[in-house]
Amino acid sequence: MAKSEKKSKKIRKKLLNKYRLVILNEDTFEERLSLNLTRLNVFILGTSSIILLIVLTTILIAFTPLKEYIPGYSSTTLKKKAISLSYKADSLQRTIDLNEKYFESIKKVLQGEVSTVQFNKDSIIQVAKLEASQVDLNPIKEDSLLREKVDKEDKYSLFETATSKADFVLFPPVNGTISEKYDVKTKHYAVDIVVAKDTPIKATADGTVIFSEWSAQTGHVIIVEHSHGLISVYKHNAALTKAQGDLVKAGEVIAIAGNTGELTTGPHLHFELWSDGYPVNPTNFIDFK
Repeated sequence: MAKSEKKSKKIRKKLLNKYRLVILNEDTFEERLSLNLTRLNVFILGTSSIILLIVLTTILIAFTPLKEYIPGYSSTTLKKKAISLSYKADSLQRTIDLNEKYFESIKKVLQGEVSTVQFNKDSIIQVAKLEASQVDLNPIKEDSLLREKVDKEDKYSLFETATSKADFVLFPPVNGTISEKYDVKTKHYAVDIVVAKDTPIKATADGTVIFSEWSAQTGHVIIVEHSHGLISVYKHNAALTKAQGDLVKAGEVIAIAGNTGELTTGPHLHFELWSDGYPVNPTNFIDFK
């Protein structure tokens, strides 16, 4: 026990022994600074300095952009950009899927591989079909009341407020002799009009160009979407003057007649009309003579 006490006193004495730190001028030996220190004070000061340095470094790294330079940390800005790009990519993928369905339907129209029963009545884009057994066709109470109200309004209406399809005029894209007529049996949903090469092809009505590309079988093809669910198709052109997305007016030149594509038999215009997804005979609405 005495040895232990002597040892502890010896250690305490070493820790508490005072030392004098003096800073002198080397040339004149003038005393500039002096400090009274003990080993304990030096140990406490050194430990405190190390702990303070660690805390300050941690704060500096955690709350400043410097942490981005440390392996394992990711940039907040990069995270935000990655999330934004992920949303955009998802939206673009959905748009691409819709466009692929749309162009697949257009492709069938161009190649004449579609019949009237393959089209959805409301849109040229093919969508999932429901069986009749899956749809409840019984009218609800609100529907019956609405029908009754509309019937009464129509009964006493003296003027038409909406524009009817009867007021929708179609202009001939070209004038010439029809070499092949519209024929549902042979799936020729168009009329072929014989014209001289380089004859201007005109839009049959106001609309928007939804397709303007080259097809191996039908050459240069342009498709215009009009109001009232009407679509016009022009095939075997020598050149196209309008691009997809362009707005056109009735009678505006959209192509030049030619003899392009594998299925052509000479300079002519292959002209189709589609109404609400169904092919119609163009001669019922347009005089090509």
